[in-house]
Amino acid sequence: MAAKTWQLTDVSNGTFVEHLEISSKDLAGSPDGWSVSKKTLRGGLSDGVEVVEINNGKLSFGVLLTRGMSLTTAMIGNQSFGWKSPVQGPVHPKYVALNEPSGLGWLDGFDEMMVRCGLESNGAPEFDKETNNLRYPLHGRIGNKPAQHAAVTIDLEAGTISVSGTVVETRFHFFKLCLETTITTKFGDNAIELNDTVKNLSASPAEAQVLYHANFGDPLLDAGSKIVAPIDELVPRNDHAAGGIDAWDSYQAAQAGFEEQVYFLTCLGDEDGNTEVLLKNAHSTQGVSLGYNTAALPCFSVWKNTTALEDGFVTGIEPGTNYPNPRTYEGEQGRVINLEPNGSANLGLTMRFLISDKQVSEAEGRIAALQAEGVPTIHNKPQKGWCAR
Repeated sequence: MAAKTWQLTDVSNGTFVEHLEISSKDLAGSPDGWSVSKKTLRGGLSDGVEVVEINNGKLSFGVLLTRGMSLTTAMIGNQSFGWKSPVQGPVHPKYVALNEPSGLGWLDGFDEMMVRCGLESNGAPEFDKETNNLRYPLHGRIGNKPAQHAAVTIDLEAGTISVSGTVVETRFHFFKLCLETTITTKFGDNAIELNDTVKNLSASPAEAQVLYHANFGDPLLDAGSKIVAPIDELVPRNDHAAGGIDAWDSYQAAQAGFEEQVYFLTCLGDEDGNTEVLLKNAHSTQGVSLGYNTAALPCFSVWKNTTALEDGFVTGIEPGTNYPNPRTYEGEQGRVINLEPNGSANLGLTMRFLISDKQVSEAEGRIAALQAEGVPTIHNKPQKGWCAR
């Protein structure tokens, strides 16, 4: 049977599907137990948010069409992978003031398991040195842009469920960028694959940045949890992070008032540049691994924010085209995607959700094989060219 596609949104021709329900009962010859639903949330700060909920028969998660095609908490059985943000979302972008004077408005909507940061910029807020006006808000705008086009595809021959979307980030006289994404999972699998294309819609050259802000808290993140990465080089972002360098890869229990710590890495890859980073719980019985290509995503950031549960106990494991420093600084270091007129760049990320000690051990084995190709360099203080301050 050929793949079948359901159009959800197409602004160009006025297509909009308020509600959709499809399952294994609707496609003869498909495996049992899978389902896809599309709904538009009503009430509160979530009013108007469109979400596609996918259950592949084993793994379930949501895709937020209204919030840049971000991903909601994933579930396998009764095990959840995500975090408990004090922001009770998903929040409709109309309630997120990205350009408020502090530059921190992005935080008003932050509660996703995975949100892309970009496309014009993806780092810390930046202000004009002369006027002090905001130039670039925290983490950019793409995560608060709705999809102009979205569809669901079931491919029985490939054994996949996919959600595709197009998100546009443009400003007249300035940037003209576009994200095209296909988010795919296989029937009965424990992984989500993101295939992204960043396009320059302009007849002039352009620059872009992307950071995959993947976020995990309780119950995966606990006292004794660890990051396992094939390190080439590692740098603490600031003096506060440097103070915790000896334990950069491990986590303590929730602590009220904890000040975030951030570490910047480059990771070793195989002969094709493919690499993997693992976050595992204290008992090595549960984890999440991120697989990506170091040529497309040369930078990796670890954000440790183990404050009280009520305040957002979470860590971010974040492959990117750059580090989340201010945009101008990263541009000076050449950490941008250079796009030719009407050109494009392909990025990708695979998230695997691990629910057994065997799966965690296998991931550690793959990472150990990568690490065997080089000795890590770990700096005990911030480094020029890596850290903006």
